[in-house]
Amino acid sequence: MQATQRNWAGNYTYSSTRLHSPTTVEQIQQIVARSNKLKTLGTRHSFNAIADSSGDLITLSQLDRVLAIDPIARTVTVEGGIKYGQLGPSLHQAGFALHNMASLPHVTIAGAVATATHGSGVTNANLATSVAGMEIVVAGGERVTLSRQQHGDQFLGAVVSLGGLGVISKLTLDIVPTFAIQQSVYEQLPIAQLEQAFDAIVASAYSVSLFTDWQSEYINQVWLKRHVDPAVVTAPAPVFYDATLAPVKLHPISSTSAEAVTGQMGSVGPAYERLPHFRMEDTPSVGAELQSEYFVPRQHAVAAIAAVAALRKQLAPCLLVSEIRTIATDQLWMSPCYQQDCVGFHFTWKLDWPAVQQVLPVLEAQLAPFGARPHWGKLFTMAPAQLQSLYTRLPDFQQLLQAYDPQGVFRNAFLETNLF
Repeated sequence: MQATQRNWAGNYTYSSTRLHSPTTVEQIQQIVARSNKLKTLGTRHSFNAIADSSGDLITLSQLDRVLAIDPIARTVTVEGGIKYGQLGPSLHQAGFALHNMASLPHVTIAGAVATATHGSGVTNANLATSVAGMEIVVAGGERVTLSRQQHGDQFLGAVVSLGGLGVISKLTLDIVPTFAIQQSVYEQLPIAQLEQAFDAIVASAYSVSLFTDWQSEYINQVWLKRHVDPAVVTAPAPVFYDATLAPVKLHPISSTSAEAVTGQMGSVGPAYERLPHFRMEDTPSVGAELQSEYFVPRQHAVAAIAAVAALRKQLAPCLLVSEIRTIATDQLWMSPCYQQDCVGFHFTWKLDWPAVQQVLPVLEAQLAPFGARPHWGKLFTMAPAQLQSLYTRLPDFQQLLQAYDPQGVFRNAFLETNLF
């Protein structure tokens, strides 16, 4: 396909117009074997150049099947183009679920895994930690299989691949018995309560999201996703740490219709319908937007909140909403949560890159004392030397990339700049 390709938000135009859409793994192998430069596009929800290519682009949108559910091993094997919103119902029908979900079910699992994208919860590690095995089509067109059981430390380096190892053609994921979630939203949580009881607040449900515009002494909304027994459901409490139960469904951006969000007001549903913030059948978030996110060690959460709050005036002109979430530690080399429990500070910006480009260095400087690591697939301006200093396993990852892709077929300007 020869056409100009853009990302989901429309803020980035890919360098290549050559987009391949294979229907079999064998076709992936043929495309990779004849490409000098190649990158994989998922649902194009990255906001930067991480998936750009000066040569060829490939989409696995036609390879989106559930291949096998193993109830004994508690795993599911899927093709590389499947989205969370496609897998969730199939798993639920078989009596299983993923331990966590992306806030947008519209994204591909392989893309979320490769960039260490996450859900929320003090005991819930990022989505990449569910990966038990993977099949990669590497440079030259060979198929390589890696597993947690057989490849140990090398596997931990390969899972969050940043697209640098090859085309992820299959994934095997850990699954758990299906479970139900009750979602409730509270309004106007005093920031003073966060200062006094942050750990208790974020541990009060299976998944907790705090939405704020940073323009007052309150968190605008608290989204609580509680793990419940559907047979024993109680009504949500009217007050939560001085925040009050919302009487209607709410969008994180209060001026936006709540039609696209998942069930609230204490309603109960299967995990795949409640852990995401937005429904699969609707436009996620607001669409015309930019995004950034920074991860800091969770022990610095309260200090980091105060640091961001001090930028109220700078944030106001270009911010739509911000979300604060927790993510549990993991052992994946290039994950922002490598060996540290994290709090994520997510920023949904207006579609105004000149303005956002001005505020990001200020925000990054404010969070630098906490060792903030940016989300790999979102917008940041951090200097490569500073970014590299935050990843102790970067030298090992560089060697891994060199071993799997000595000619640099899957390396692009983004990886060269930020990793090398």
